[in-house]
Amino acid sequence: MDLNKYILPIRRWWWLLVVATLIAGVSSYLATLRQPPIYQTMTTLMIGQIIADPNPTGAEFNLSRQLAQNYAEIANREPVRIATKEALGLNWLPEYRAVALPNGQFIEISVTDTVPERAQAVANELARQLVLRSPSGDQSGEQDRQAFLQTQLDNLQVQITDTEEEIQNLRILLGEMDSARQIADTRSQIATLEAKLTDLQGIYSGLLANTQSGAVNSLSVIEKAFLPDQPVGPNKLLTIILSATIGLSFAVLAAYLLEYIDDTVKSPEEVVGLTGSPVIGYLSEQHLKDVNTLFVAEFPRHPSVEEIRSLRTNLEFAGVDQPLKTLLITSTDMEVGKTSVAANLAVAISQTEKNVILLDGDMRRPNVHNFYGFPNNLGLSDVFRGEFNIQDIVKDWPGGSVIVVTAGDPPPNPAELLGSKKMSQILDYLTKLSDLVIIDGPPFIVADAPILASKVDGVLLVIELGQTRAPAIRSMMEQINRSGAKIIGVVLNRLPTKKLAYYTGNLNYASYYSKNDWEDIPKRGKERNRFSFWPFNRQAKSEMDSGNPRVFEEVDFIEGDSDGFSWRD
Repeated sequence: MDLNKYILPIRRWWWLLVVATLIAGVSSYLATLRQPPIYQTMTTLMIGQIIADPNPTGAEFNLSRQLAQNYAEIANREPVRIATKEALGLNWLPEYRAVALPNGQFIEISVTDTVPERAQAVANELARQLVLRSPSGDQSGEQDRQAFLQTQLDNLQVQITDTEEEIQNLRILLGEMDSARQIADTRSQIATLEAKLTDLQGIYSGLLANTQSGAVNSLSVIEKAFLPDQPVGPNKLLTIILSATIGLSFAVLAAYLLEYIDDTVKSPEEVVGLTGSPVIGYLSEQHLKDVNTLFVAEFPRHPSVEEIRSLRTNLEFAGVDQPLKTLLITSTDMEVGKTSVAANLAVAISQTEKNVILLDGDMRRPNVHNFYGFPNNLGLSDVFRGEFNIQDIVKDWPGGSVIVVTAGDPPPNPAELLGSKKMSQILDYLTKLSDLVIIDGPPFIVADAPILASKVDGVLLVIELGQTRAPAIRSMMEQINRSGAKIIGVVLNRLPTKKLAYYTGNLNYASYYSKNDWEDIPKRGKERNRFSFWPFNRQAKSEMDSGNPRVFEEVDFIEGDSDGFSWRD
């Protein structure tokens, strides 16, 4: 399993993850600052007096549990709430909860409030209101009845105690008697007293069942609410951590969703998987003022030049088994910098003492002439029209051994012209004049590209990560396979500096050079102590525009603030 495939969205959208986490955490922190501390207290009530009964039955326990659940439900009802508010003189009650504790006859009422004294008062009053609604509550006429029953119980308790003592004394005397008559009389007295004791205990139990202390359906408070001194919330740290975690989780989901929606290629591994070809060139963003620039010639110490040289070396290795005579540079769509790659690669190859011909094969949107400073009023389209021969339209670049063939005025039928026998003859002628013919081809969104791909020895694809779409690459590969073309490799263009170092495994070339060597190169309008060729010399270009072209007769490098050149017309 390729973990990079799952880690890539996180790496690409790391800033979204950081921003979302910070926003969630800071927002939660600001929200918790305004939250007051929360206090909680509770009171406990008990159903009946089973806990004091030495011989309770299972039926009594089951009844107590059912009664506890019923009373807890009553405590949460509106009558108890209204009575509590009236008793305390409040317009509202803080949050509270009455629950029957499991496996017992206890009810717990907990109150949560920002004022600890109010929480305590509400908890105690809720318990009192619940007791009042039970048979053990204070009701009219009940107090006298309970007092009478209690008096009778007290008398019966004294009689029962006296009878038990009398029986115990007779049993002691019985052990000391020798006369049979006395023993029989004593046993008769003991039997009479035991019968009396049984009657007294029965009467006592009957009366006790009618009192509050003996009733199963009675409520009593066994633990009053305490005054809380420590807040139970809010847990600000936990809230902030949870909020930040939730924000991070949503950001991660958003990152994967964006990656799922975005069908552009994002890594060299993905490009290799789609094209089946190696990546032989990594080109960074140039950050030049003029994008249509031959920076290989004009800024030879710019870090991007070393990247072009690496691409040139890799192309030489690719052509070891079968030397390349014609190379098509193309892309899946527009605006990925293929013309810049073609123009600068031609200059880089010419610097190895090879003759290079650069042919502008994009007859719909020609752009090569803008890089070399040539007019486009005469070019390949004029050869197809039969107005000129190929020898008449080639242009020698004074800066090196590069011959440029511009496209000329766009024709109405470029696909038919590029697929004609005439085009094959032109390519055959150009290969005889040079070591390599580089064709700046159109993108594969038009029919011209597959036609040119079938006529060359190799195809170099230019792809921009995050810009080129995967479906476009698949469509291009289908056309290339149908045309029988051979892909030499892929160039990843316009890579950010950090990504370039990551993909190549090397430090950026800029770190090798001193900043003074190249940092000020894009700034036009100041003299530089460098070797300059027409048409990049501004004075020479102005002469060309005025109709009086001049080229170098000799070049003398002079130390100082300006360049010293001698010219001839």
